[in-house]
Amino acid sequence: MTTTLITGANKGLGFETARRLVAAGHTVYVGSRDAERGRRAAERLGARALVLDVTDDASVAAAARAVEADGGLDVLVNNAGIEGRQEGNTVVGAADVTADLMRTLFETNVFGVVRVSHAFLPLLRRSAAPVVVNVSSGLGSTTLVSAVGTPSYGYPGVAYPASKAAVNMITVQYAKAFPGIRINAVEPGYTATDLNGNTGTQTVEEGAEIIVRMARMGPDGPTGGYFNAAGPLPW
Repeated sequence: MTTTLITGANKGLGFETARRLVAAGHTVYVGSRDAERGRRAAERLGARALVLDVTDDASVAAAARAVEADGGLDVLVNNAGIEGRQEGNTVVGAADVTADLMRTLFETNVFGVVRVSHAFLPLLRRSAAPVVVNVSSGLGSTTLVSAVGTPSYGYPGVAYPASKAAVNMITVQYAKAFPGIRINAVEPGYTATDLNGNTGTQTVEEGAEIIVRMARMGPDGPTGGYFNAAGPLPW
């Protein structure tokens, strides 16, 4: 039995990923900052609720102890993330971005990935087939964001793309450091979720496809890569 933890899994892409992995036979922990929302989501899914705030050291440490006590972990999906839109559901552009806004996004999107990965690495390294999936974005690709005429080029925000570019680098460096673990970054696509005020152009079912595929990868799969549903992406 494969045991999987998904952060930010009480809604959106995390919830859909959990649903698909439960259906595939995984024992799934639904990581959620809010205990009640996590409990309700886990009940709907037939999963296990786990209180986990990726921005809080004590919360992450307690979650790691709970998972260890229950038997360990095989797959970690670092899904929790924020975009940081302002009133009116508009993206904060370069003229208005502040260090405080950057810090807030990095606390969840970057430091959260490191905090959770660090806490659960000892459990993953005991697994026979450990996997880490870091949910990134096409906006984390310098190549795509600098390609004139593409949707990524037209995105005006600074903080979110910078945070996802950092996630991509974290993915590469962790993959080199831990060759026994399959560690990859994925781009779900522009999916309608609360993160973007449900402005995305595809469904959570479509967005979760690459996350689920990489979470189910075997020991012979790629590592240190960056993928969407169609294949590898440029950094």
